Amino acid sequence: MSEPGVRRGATRALYGLVVASVLLPLLAFVGGGFLAWRAVVAEAQQDLGRSLEVATEQATEVLDTQLLVADRVNDLVGDMPDNRIAGDEAALRDRLAEMVRRFPQVTGILVIGADGHALVSTLRFPIDRAIAFNDREYFLTLQDPTRPFQIGAVADGRLTNQPAFTVARRKGNDPRHFAGAIVVSVSPHYFETFDRTLLNDSPDYVVGLFREDGVNLAHYPAIRNGAPVWGGYNPLLEAIRRQPLGGLIRVPAGADSTDRLIAYRRLDTYPVYASIARRWGSLWAAWRVLMATHLVYGVPATAALVLLALDAARRARHQEATLAALEAEVQRRELAEDALRQAQKMEAVGRLTGGIAHDFNNHLTVISSNIELLKRRLTPDNPTLIRLADAAMQGVQRAATLTHRLLAFSRQQPLDPEPLDAGRLVTGMSDLLQRTLGEGVTVETVLAAGLWQTRVDANQLENALLNLAVNARDAMPTGGKLTIETANIHLDDAYADAHVEVEAGHYVTVAISDTGGGMTPEVIARAFDPFFTTKPLGQGTGLGLSMVYGFVKQSGGHVKIYSELGRGSTVKLYLPRYVRQEERQPAAARMPRRAAHETGETILVVEDDAAVRRASVEALREMGYVVLEAPDAMEAFRLILDRGGIDLLFTDVGLPGGVNGRALADAARNAAIGLKVLFTTGYTRNAILHNGTLDGGVHFLAKPFSLEQLASKIREALDTSTAEDAKPIGSAGKG
Repeated sequence: MSEPGVRRGATRALYGLVVASVLLPLLAFVGGGFLAWRAVVAEAQQDLGRSLEVATEQATEVLDTQLLVADRVNDLVGDMPDNRIAGDEAALRDRLAEMVRRFPQVTGILVIGADGHALVSTLRFPIDRAIAFNDREYFLTLQDPTRPFQIGAVADGRLTNQPAFTVARRKGNDPRHFAGAIVVSVSPHYFETFDRTLLNDSPDYVVGLFREDGVNLAHYPAIRNGAPVWGGYNPLLEAIRRQPLGGLIRVPAGADSTDRLIAYRRLDTYPVYASIARRWGSLWAAWRVLMATHLVYGVPATAALVLLALDAARRARHQEATLAALEAEVQRRELAEDALRQAQKMEAVGRLTGGIAHDFNNHLTVISSNIELLKRRLTPDNPTLIRLADAAMQGVQRAATLTHRLLAFSRQQPLDPEPLDAGRLVTGMSDLLQRTLGEGVTVETVLAAGLWQTRVDANQLENALLNLAVNARDAMPTGGKLTIETANIHLDDAYADAHVEVEAGHYVTVAISDTGGGMTPEVIARAFDPFFTTKPLGQGTGLGLSMVYGFVKQSGGHVKIYSELGRGSTVKLYLPRYVRQEERQPAAARMPRRAAHETGETILVVEDDAAVRRASVEALREMGYVVLEAPDAMEAFRLILDRGGIDLLFTDVGLPGGVNGRALADAARNAAIGLKVLFTTGYTRNAILHNGTLDGGVHFLAKPFSLEQLASKIREALDTSTAEDAKPIGSAGKG
């Protein structure tokens, strides 16, 4: 390029630089304003969430306190007749007043008789018994024995003429007889004072506490003279119908001409919602303050940039060639980096799909061709063989969809939790994992029968399992065995106490085990830290386990690593059990325990191992029971039908003859109403992981067991009420 051409290029570049020095800050200001607005909105949402959390906890504590006080009052007067309460009014009033003094949120206690007239109250002494409350909502509601308590709307009290809302419970403990009501009241001003402190008396916020039917309980600022809560109240109720547990909505200007951002949440244990709204205009005000700060620094910086651009004009001619060479080098590097990223991407896709497509399609071609040749040689007088060939072809067609599942697996999908059978998901991934991990790694699945459902995002769970499988493969550079196991498990209080982030309860576990070199305790302690990796530089990002940890925690679960040097590693995913509402069963009462010699119950022992059966029979006879025995389910069922009078079926889960213990128990309960069942099993295929547990409410004794454990479990099963025995029986593994 000639010197004039260089100068012309430099001049154009300098003019462009001057223009850019003005336009770029302007564009940066516009983009920064957009990002600042998003940050203001995000901060407002977080602020509402934090404040709502505090308000929800405070409202729950107040309602818990009111119910606790009502329960204590019921303990005092619940079984007393109305005339006796009236006769002891002075003494009872003093005791109730003492309760009120200990709880500042409680403004008064009122005991109402079955006829709706007041018996005793902390708000007035002596009480005017002519005052009736039988028209109050809570008095009418509590007459329904299925409604043990009622949260009443705000109303002027008939004893104080002051606004208050109430928590009322049935008086007495007999659900068949309505003996009146116990009413504990609290002033809405208590919540108003708390909310004023929580929000620093800011006029930009509105706090509400209301029942799920929209009836107001408390409000900040206080509602005066029956004024509406705010114009967006109806849209809030509509949002609650769509998302009943909680949410965040923007409500346009309503009757009070105020546009608001509203966060709401349902209290965990009560049909009550708490909400906090922030005036939308306050967000704009915060944004303007933030942008004004940017302008203070942005304008001088822009002026300085323009001056620097003008100064650069004097040096541009000497730097033109250098800049051109530098730009060319940058372009070359960018092209090289793009090519490298594309090569890595294609390598990953090719490794995942190429081998499968090649091998899979070859195998499927051979299979489908031979099936078709076979069908051609079959005559119509062989319908059975034709049907088998058609079934085999259908299997080939289903296997051909595996590549489509690979594509679906690789997409970025939003989190969408749903009820899920983890065992079925693992089964569907097993062939994919085998192809992905290569021939040097053997994949084995051990799936528990009767696996509970969990509620997680299926795609994310697949990603987690793939991450763990790839980590396991890398831990076995010379090959090895990868085992994926599923199980039902109950984490007890002792485990929860030792792991503060875990709640006791039922979980579905998915465990991934390898036969690699294992990890040290120091590595285990940091395994979930982001960007921590023991792999060589360039071979790992250190994000795989962090992603698994975050997903499981987000799903309400727990992750645990078990590993020893030289003995491999196991990563356990604990996913919360999902129980549909209609499957939940009420807690059953237990009968008092009795000794065997007091009852003379008859026990049928079903066990295919003769030695185990003989030991159990002899032990139970020594305990004083009448004992029958059977080696299999069919013999046991014949005994139940022919002999009768059997109180307890003590059966192994795994039995010969094609009928297991669970099927025997189902049939036996249909044949002998009220028959109690105790299961036992000794299936321990893996030294670390066991093949699941039975459903809640099912009596279970693991092998091996001591005679003391046997006696305790037998007694526990026999003393369980019939209602508890009616619960559905869960599945179990082998005996």
